[in-house]
Amino acid sequence: MEWSLTHLWLVLALVLSLAELTSGVLVLLALGIAAALTALLAFLGVPFYWQLIGMGVLSGLLVPVAIRVIRPRFSPRGVDYGTTGTGVEQGNVYRTQKRDFDGATGLKINGDFYRLRTADHGRTDFPEGTEVIFEQFDGTTAVVRCVDISKEH
Repeated sequence: MEWSLTHLWLVLALVLSLAELTSGVLVLLALGIAAALTALLAFLGVPFYWQLIGMGVLSGLLVPVAIRVIRPRFSPRGVDYGTTGTGVEQGNVYRTQKRDFDGATGLKINGDFYRLRTADHGRTDFPEGTEVIFEQFDGTTAVVRCVDISKEH
């Protein structure tokens, strides 16, 4: 068997599609589909530079479709990716939690644990279950205020 550009594009498509199993973002799958379609261009005898242009155009079309249209259909209900840290949690009430391995106090926001500190005094240690109001992120630290203190003012 003699190797041709068609075979190389198909091998690239297979490798990219298999690599998608490790990421789950669907970008590699979109690139794998673009490579498979580019293999079709190679099979039809299109010159190599047009194959590269075809790969670029197909990737530019398929990657946004995979991210914006297909990926949300495979996401769990209630999860809105890309919103943590944009301010949509601002003003929400959370209960503090203690992390197992170091006892740090923090919040779980969209399934992720964030250490916390108060905006006014910089306090970082609270009893587990204390209600706090999320204000903003400072790096990866959640800046909060206590619910009891907010009622006094």
